[in-house]
Formats: sequence, structure tokens, C-alpha cells
Amino acid sequence: MKYINHYPKDLQDKIRVLIEKEKLSSYIKTKYPTAHTYTNDKSLYSYVMDFKNEYFKKYQVSKVMYDGKINVINNALGMHSIISRVQGGKLKSKNEIRVASVFKNMPEEFLEMIVVHELSHFKEKEHDKAFYNLCTFVMPSYHQVEFDLRVYLTHVDLFGKLY
Repeated sequence: MKYINHYPKDLQDKIRVLIEKEKLSSYIKTKYPTAHTYTNDKSLYSYVMDFKNEYFKKYQVSKVMYDGKINVINNALGMHSIISRVQGGKLKSKNEIRVASVFKNMPEEFLEMIVVHELSHFKEKEHDKAFYNLCTFVMPSYHQVEFDLRVYLTHVDLFGKLY
């Protein structure tokens, strides 16, 4: 239960009961019945750009891709990077978003949460109140989906993938 160990004990206990009663799979499948269809880099790029164009207009995103090297074990579900290069006398920067390959076969809400999280880092660098306010502005259910994603990752550790 490493993914939810920083949540209140009563929430952890509820998940523990679902695990013991072998109902964790049905809990997840009831809330998130199907996986999304954005399974390649091109469709992921289009998906990310839709969010970017609606909420983060002034930021440019040059690359979006699934990355098999991102390891959920190390608390990384996605990565954003800003690469600066000198071109002539000007400093140019490129923003990239990489999403862990594990998200190729997950519900769209989980993918949306990761995309919102990584795009929000272009505006707010730290995980502070302003950052999470921005995340919940773009995705009002952000915190619930993040918790459910952590529950799903617990399921993957214990029982394997559902999607």
C-alpha cells in the first residue's frame, strides 16, 4: 500500500478491506469501466494539445510521448522538461512532456490527471498550493482521480493490470 501510505488511516483501512474481500477490482472497474484509445504518441500529442490550447495558451509544447523508461516505482508518472538552447543571440526553450508507458492502457481520467499535472508545471514549478489550485481549476476532480490512480497502482502491485 505504498502508493496511499500518506493518506489518512481511515481511507487506507477502506482500501485494505476492499483488498481483503477481493472487491478492489470491482471498485475500480465500476468507477472507470474502460481504457482510453490514445495508445500512440501521435494521438497522445493531439490529446495534450487540446488541453494546452484551452488552458495553457501561452506555453509551447514541442514534444509529447509515451516513455517506457519512466518508472512508477520512483514516484514518476510523467515528466515535463524545459530545454533551453542558444540560437544566435537568443535563448530558445522547448517544452516536452513524457508520460509513463503504463498509461497507454488505463482509463482516460487517469491520463487526463497526468496531462493536467505536467502542463501545470509549465506555469507553477513547485508542488505548492498554487500548483494544486491550477490543477483543480483545469480538472475539478483532480484529487479524487489522483487517489483512485494510486488505488489502481496498488491493485497492479497486488493483482496485476485490469485494462
